[in-house]
Amino acid sequence: MIDRSSRRRFGQNYLRDKSVIYQIVDKINPGKEDSFIEIGPGQGAITEGIKNNSKNLTLIEIDRENVAYLKNSLGNEIEIFEEDILKIDLGFIKNNDRIVGNLPYNIASQIILRFLELNKKISDMHFMVQKEMAEVLTSSPGNKSWNKFAVKVAFFYETEILMDISPEAFDIKPKVDSSLVRFKPINIQAFEIKKLFQIIDLSFQSKRKTIFNNLKKHNINWEKLKFDKNLRAEQLSLEDFLEIYKNA
Repeated sequence: MIDRSSRRRFGQNYLRDKSVIYQIVDKINPGKEDSFIEIGPGQGAITEGIKNNSKNLTLIEIDRENVAYLKNSLGNEIEIFEEDILKIDLGFIKNNDRIVGNLPYNIASQIILRFLELNKKISDMHFMVQKEMAEVLTSSPGNKSWNKFAVKVAFFYETEILMDISPEAFDIKPKVDSSLVRFKPINIQAFEIKKLFQIIDLSFQSKRKTIFNNLKKHNINWEKLKFDKNLRAEQLSLEDFLEIYKNA
């Protein structure tokens, strides 16, 4: 096993509590006809449970020692990409694939953002993340956690916290609690993602400023908007952001 300093660099905390592992697999509920992609399986804590209950499983693991361990323990029938999830071409993802992973806390948001535009192909996603991030992911307008990341995710997925996980469940105990979050794809209106995300980013640029002040340099037809332009970004709904987008 790689040393602790290397594992911390990769954000690796391995699940060891068998009861928690069983609950996670049960929440994911793998079916015999399901096809899974697991991100960062580590040493296969939940991999075995998914493998035993689904027809197809592909792994993406950056650490070569873990890859060797997984090949030895799982056999050659499992496809493993020894790749960085932030760099790998995700073109191999098929319609109705299910995505799971215990995400490194330091890059969890970057990983989730990579999967936004794939929502039309993906059946669902189950990610273990820091509890604080889980609260952001499941927040709503008016909530203090409703930030630009939450808004972007909400345009593509409905989210739900399925369970919380104590640091005691890991071999190297993180300093925070974790949560398992389910992502269910939603049908979205057509929009240009780059333009919409630019509006979202600028809207949250200064939390103390109103939406009007944050976007006043943009050519927006404020008279056509159905909401008060003096609201702050965290008070706006997805429909409000789409209204700005359509009138920008």
